[in-house]
Amino acid sequence: MADNIARVFADAIATDPTRPLLTWYDDATGERTELSGATCANWVAKTANLLVDEVALAPGDTAGVLLPPHWQTAAVLLGCWSAKLTVVDAPGDVDVIFAAASKVGEADRWSAGERYVLALDPFALPMREVPAGFTDFVPAVRGHGDHFTAYPAGGEADAALLARAEARAAELCLTPGDRILVDTTTYPDRVDWLLAPLAAGATIVACANLDPSRLDSRTAAEKVTRTLA
Repeated sequence: MADNIARVFADAIATDPTRPLLTWYDDATGERTELSGATCANWVAKTANLLVDEVALAPGDTAGVLLPPHWQTAAVLLGCWSAKLTVVDAPGDVDVIFAAASKVGEADRWSAGERYVLALDPFALPMREVPAGFTDFVPAVRGHGDHFTAYPAGGEADAALLARAEARAAELCLTPGDRILVDTTTYPDRVDWLLAPLAAGATIVACANLDPSRLDSRTAAEKVTRTLA
């Protein structure tokens, strides 16, 4: 049994790093992005290395994540947890904050040492215009290493979140090898669309603005075994 989120992620990709781990759809834009376990791990490692090497953060430091469900959000969250940061939800003082371009105004309610903005571009392209006081996450993270050795243990917040994820996975009857489709507009909680499937050893099809008329065909095309919509 994994005892921290970084280990849960490592276990989720260990069997076959080449298989699709997270497939992201947005039916409002037509976006589809598929990440294998290996590709996702590279983004997670780059994020963790950014936090440790560039921002000089240490286990127990805090991060605010003002991002909607998205494949890049998964990389940010898992990178924070790999570096053993505590991701906090209530506005306050944090060591680093990640904000979607659409939520830059909300970030003003937070006091942060470092501020990164994400355009959440389908192709992870840099922003044409970066808001004042922020660093564009995508070009900043790309220069960091593809491998990161996660710290061996998580803190209390890590353990509590993992317990929630395991309980949710049991509630959804998820098992290793399952492929779960999650409507992230209806279920935006990171436990539902990200952590519970990973804790169960399942892979994820996350869909924003899910078009109900596409549900059956997508379920078949993606070989979905469980649906949360």
